[in-house]
Amino acid sequence: MGLRTTVLLAIVTALSVSVLAAQGQPSNAPTGNAEKGKTLFVERACWQCHGLAAQGGGIAGPRLAGRVPAWPAFSRYVRRPTEEMIPYTAKSLPDNELADIYAWLRSIPPPPAVSSIPQLNRK
Repeated sequence: MGLRTTVLLAIVTALSVSVLAAQGQPSNAPTGNAEKGKTLFVERACWQCHGLAAQGGGIAGPRLAGRVPAWPAFSRYVRRPTEEMIPYTAKSLPDNELADIYAWLRSIPPPPAVSSIPQLNRK
């Protein structure tokens, strides 16, 4: 294999990994209970910013449904957010509860592509 092919293969591999991470492919994700997570999402007030169906558009929270990052990024951000979100420490939201919320969020299918909605594609 030539140098050019090796470099190209490395770029494609790196892009594939980053796309999978962006799509929320689990990476060392703990097993959680999605039903409990749905309840905890409301009990821990996540819904106030992210909406009852994690659709976003609340006070400040973005849509999470269909956009959940891989577990390491998700848990790191919940514990030490960089934006307006308050940090949820392990004391206020234990790891097992965070895993349940993560399982519920991952169970929500992504929205349909805009191109698949006829009303949005009229000319």
